[in-house]
Order: sequence, then structure tokens, then C-alpha cells
Amino acid sequence: MHILRAPTAELEALGAAVTAREIAQQPDLWAQTVASYRKEESRIQAFLQAVTARHGRVRVLLAGAGSSAYVGETALPFVKLTGDEGVFEFQATPTTSIVANPTSYLRRDLPTVLVNFARSGNSPESVAAADLARQLVRDLYQITITCAPEGRLARQAADDARSLLWLMPEQSNDQAFAMTGSFTCMTLATLLLFDRRPLAEKERIVSRVCAMGQEVIGREEEIAALAALDFQRIIYLGSGPLAGIAREVQLKILELTAGRIATAFDTPLGFRHGPKSFVDGRSLVFVLVANDPYTRRYDVDMLRELHEDGIARLVCGVMVAHGDQVGERTFGFAEENSDVPDGYLALPFTLFGQVMALHTAVKVGNRPDTPSPTGTVNRVVRGVTIHPFREPE
Repeated sequence: MHILRAPTAELEALGAAVTAREIAQQPDLWAQTVASYRKEESRIQAFLQAVTARHGRVRVLLAGAGSSAYVGETALPFVKLTGDEGVFEFQATPTTSIVANPTSYLRRDLPTVLVNFARSGNSPESVAAADLARQLVRDLYQITITCAPEGRLARQAADDARSLLWLMPEQSNDQAFAMTGSFTCMTLATLLLFDRRPLAEKERIVSRVCAMGQEVIGREEEIAALAALDFQRIIYLGSGPLAGIAREVQLKILELTAGRIATAFDTPLGFRHGPKSFVDGRSLVFVLVANDPYTRRYDVDMLRELHEDGIARLVCGVMVAHGDQVGERTFGFAEENSDVPDGYLALPFTLFGQVMALHTAVKVGNRPDTPSPTGTVNRVVRGVTIHPFREPE
């Protein structure tokens, strides 16, 4: 079944027209994001260099709410490896945690670059986290990576000399319920921002990643066949940057099916410590296999173990072929992609999970563009009361 390329009338009848379009356009948006970075690189690097020249080493706090928080979770292991930790202390904390416990995460005497990730820029917690940071941190700088120029975070950044605003491609501001292109573009932007590779090398990698993304779209029928299996549970496992992706793509299933499919996520090593009990005969398990040769050993070990257990309805590796004899079903990419770093590999792997979620939602009779039948879960979070914060005496 082809949803991504179905006629508009058919997609509208399924309630999937907007989500399908926004999933399918992502490889083009990734190319636009790296082109934007090429244009903005001097301005971005000048901003960071001015901060580090003034303070030496600074903390970089990657923050967002919901899927935007998973941008930071995905990017963190990669930027700690490829960024300059001599001058940047990278951390990732959801704005939802910052707002509830501000003094646990914000330090007055610690110079901080708060990197705000936001699709709309209007989530109450993200706006409040920025307000709290200004209240509590003496030397605060902000980088706002957002998809909406009219959002509150973008407007605030435009008026702040200590802030840098980087707008993602216009079409990344998803209009459907689920974050798709907004998530992958903001993730890519963060990798480009802190990865110390030369620009030409980053552009080469992104070109390869765009081709992998187009391949995922072209192989939609294979993913549809997986979604058509009889299952009630789905588990995603990944290590390093792919741990954040495991969390994000399980959320896509949960959101788009309105909870009709139970989901779980973990790392392959963490999964054995109790969460593996979740696997039963109506479970699909996807292992997002790293390209990093050391990490990959653990991922492949888990693939083999789950296959030998013989419990799950399906065990499938999403992976680049390296000649591994894993002995079970895989959604594989050609070995020529084996040099794509795991941070960037996260993008086509996310696209795989989004297509899987789209087909699963349609299969269970839910409407992906507006998946919450009760209306209690919204595109931009509502109902949050932000309470005034007073610093302890």
C-alpha cells in the first residue's frame, strides 16, 4: 500500500494528507537545511566565538519540550564526540524539567548558552524555560532553532543582542499534529552547528543522508508490509544518537495511533535489565543498528539474542549492511553508507519510523493528521499553568 504517493482525495479520506506530505518532503528539507547552514555559518560561528572568548569554557544546554527535547537527546552523544568540549560543556535537559525544577538545572554563576528547539516557539514550557534562564543565569546567551518566525521564541530572540536566531526551512513548520520535518531539520541543524568537520565534509555526508531518505520513501511498500503484520506492541532499541531516535519513533506510533498500539524504547544493553519482559508474541522489535563499529557489536548481539529467543512476532534490524551475519530480517541500506556517522544516520532511521507510524495509524483506523479523537492532546500543548518562581532567600 502506498500512502505517501496516494492521490490527494484518497489521503484526505484517510485523514493523512498533511502528515504524508510532510514525511515525504524531508530529504528535500535536509538539503535546504545544509544550504541554510552554509549561508549562516559565519554568523553562527562568530556568535559562539564571541561567547567563548568572553568566558572561556561555557555550558551548552540543549532544551525543548516533547519531540523537541528528543532533538537534544539525539544530538548530545554526537556533539560530545565531535564538538569542541574544550570550550563547550554539552548537556541536554527538557524544558519541562527546567520549568518544574529550575534551580536543579540553571546556575547563576555558570555562563550558559541555552539552545532552544521549538517547532512553533509557543509551547508554554519552552517560553517559560527561557524566561527562567534570563531570571536565574547572570551570563546567559541563547541560540533559538525554530521553524516558526512568528512564534514567541523567535520574536524574543530577534530583539535580544545575546541571542542568535536560526530559522529552519519554511516547510519544516509541520501543520499536522506530529513533528516530522521539524524534528529532523532541527536535529540536523544541531549536528551541523557543533560538528567540527569541514563544511565540505558535512555537505558530503548530508548528500548521502538525503539519498538514504529518498530510498526509505521509495521502499514504502516494504515498510507497509511490516505495519500490516498482526501486532499490538512495538519496541525500538538504539544506542548513542540512535537512543534518542528510538524514543522519538516510538512516540510517533503512540501519537498517531492514539495509544492503540503499546510502545517501548530502550538501548540494547539497557533492554536486558527488565524492559525485555515487554516482548510477547504480538510484538515487533526494531533494533536501530549503529555504524560505529564498537557500538554496532552490542546492537547486533541484541538482534541475534531476540531472534534466538523466538518470542517476538518480528525482530528486524534497521541498518547499513556491513557483512554481518545477523540471521534475521533487516531493513538494510547499502554498505557504501557505512561511513555515515551515527548522528547523521539518525535522519533516515527516523524517516523509517515515521513511515511505519503512518501506516500503523491508518491500519488501526486512526486519522494521522488529527490523531487525538478526544482532543485532549494538541499540536501545541495547552492547559499548562506557569507559576511565578521566587528564588530561595
